[in-house]
Amino acid sequence: MQHDDGTASYRDSNRAAARLALWTLAWVATLAVARFGPEHLWDSRQVASWVAVIVNVLAGAAWIIAFMRFMRALDDLWRKIVQDALATALGVGWVAGFGYLVADAAGLVAYDLDIALFPALLGVAYLVAVVVGWIRYR
Repeated sequence: MQHDDGTASYRDSNRAAARLALWTLAWVATLAVARFGPEHLWDSRQVASWVAVIVNVLAGAAWIIAFMRFMRALDDLWRKIVQDALATALGVGWVAGFGYLVADAAGLVAYDLDIALFPALLGVAYLVAVVVGWIRYR
């Protein structure tokens, strides 16, 4: 029995999305272990910390591969929406990041920002751009 081409494509994109979600969770979990392990699990042993960082980087590389496969599994419209959102997030990152660096170098920044705000800003910019793209093209 042959499957409808649209159904097979939908199934492939769902599988790719599930794999991406699993690799995202794996990367986040290894990031948490690498960040909090030295304080709570292994009392700042350098070897354990290096192993945790290497495992995190390898999980991150697997996440990147899963994301590329996810992008290839999307239909043309969703691929365009995601690519536009990624371009927006990249632009926000460059403009906000360099704007902060210039303001800091000019002595205009009264206090240092936590670096964790930067990926949060990129995530919000990406999600807003995906929603805007989805609304624009529906």
